[in-house]
Amino acid sequence: MNSPLSSRAELSSRRIEPSSSIVFVVDDDISVRESLEQLIKKHGWQPKTFSSAQEFLESPRVFVPNCLLLDISMPGLNGLDLQKRIAIERAEMPIIFITGCGDVPKSVEAMKGGAAEFLTKPLNHEVLLSAIRQCLERSRLALTREAELQTLRDRYASLTVRERKVMALIVSGLLNKQVGGQMDIAESTVKAHRGQVMQKMKAESLADLVKMAAKLHVPEAPNSSGQEIKN
Repeated sequence: MNSPLSSRAELSSRRIEPSSSIVFVVDDDISVRESLEQLIKKHGWQPKTFSSAQEFLESPRVFVPNCLLLDISMPGLNGLDLQKRIAIERAEMPIIFITGCGDVPKSVEAMKGGAAEFLTKPLNHEVLLSAIRQCLERSRLALTREAELQTLRDRYASLTVRERKVMALIVSGLLNKQVGGQMDIAESTVKAHRGQVMQKMKAESLADLVKMAAKLHVPEAPNSSGQEIKN
């Protein structure tokens, strides 16, 4: 079985098929769940239905494009409560709220909380399907970005302590000679470490490495006086 990290990494290297996308449904009305399940299957996605928010929270996080169709009014943990939990635990998951009545204050709260859409029952299937497609694409992009960032983290983790220091100094704008002076090592040694950094990070240029460092939030290296070297 693939680990979560390997699942995320695969997203950036393979084409996502529609059938691998999951549409979650959380609604305490069984007729709504069954109707949505059929609609989701018909359009080539995988449906996963739950009768309560708590039941959904007990399900494992997935690493394929996904979104959630969420009833706003349910006994126990309601839709807005679940939205707050998801914002912490599964922030990349887009939410489409569905409700049996137009409740303006709740819809405003849901949208402020980051909901992708707020639809009232009976659902217009074309509007719903369009919202699902947009959410799945949004999820796919978020997962791909996460996988790419994880790849950068893995590359950075492969650097030695000295290579990380060299990287921090060169992305701060220092020349090899200046880096050598800061670290009290020969310029030729700096060049060797720099080459290793470029190779391990798979950076094609200094500009490429600077972008990687920004994404990783690489800390700025201190100079000999203990003060940070600014870009």
